[in-house]
Amino acid sequence: MATKKSEYSESSIRVLKGLEPVKQRPGMYTRTENPLHIIQEVIDNASDEALGGYGKNIIVTMNADGSVSVEDDGRGIPVGLHPEEKVPTVEIVFTRLHAGGKFDKGSGGAYAFSGGLHGVGVSVTNALASKLEITVWRKDEKGNGVHQLTFADGNVISKLKSRAAGKEDKKSGTRVTVWPNPKYFDSAVIPLPDLLRLLRFKAVLLPGVKVTYHHAKSGDTQVWEYAQGL
Repeated sequence: MATKKSEYSESSIRVLKGLEPVKQRPGMYTRTENPLHIIQEVIDNASDEALGGYGKNIIVTMNADGSVSVEDDGRGIPVGLHPEEKVPTVEIVFTRLHAGGKFDKGSGGAYAFSGGLHGVGVSVTNALASKLEITVWRKDEKGNGVHQLTFADGNVISKLKSRAAGKEDKKSGTRVTVWPNPKYFDSAVIPLPDLLRLLRFKAVLLPGVKVTYHHAKSGDTQVWEYAQGL
């Protein structure tokens, strides 16, 4: 039986742009047994803020709708226009591979140390999430502000919106809520024992930082805080 020969020509070479490489080959960027690792990337960002001395609290919430929220009280991801790309910097962080404050290794860089694994971080989380919402509390020349941005399948569906912070709003920090897309994972269920172990490890490695886990549906709450760390 004759077999059709595959053609290998100039048109065979595909150039994937934006987050398409992650969607086409997620296993090259993250573990695909379950979504824990893409949540860990968000937790790593909050941990790096604490490691730099800019935050004292990390709160991870398993929401009733299956999403996961990670909130910190760090400096808040910059939201102003990027000087080169001319789009909100927070949007670049979540939509461009190899973009982030951890690549600035010169003196005065945003991070002296980082716990990130691949250098692609939360852009992979965004690519493999059916929805992702960000809230940033950050002070600028106009004062304290609250900034919100929403993605779906890695694309902006609600552009950055900003308002002045009210009395009830926190002064600084970031909250990222992720709805992992089940089609990219063998199982859509995040293994709770592994998540709890990860959070405890983070608390041990970050002396004086309070790490809180909360399950919205069951009401279960666990807190880890080690004043002396290891």
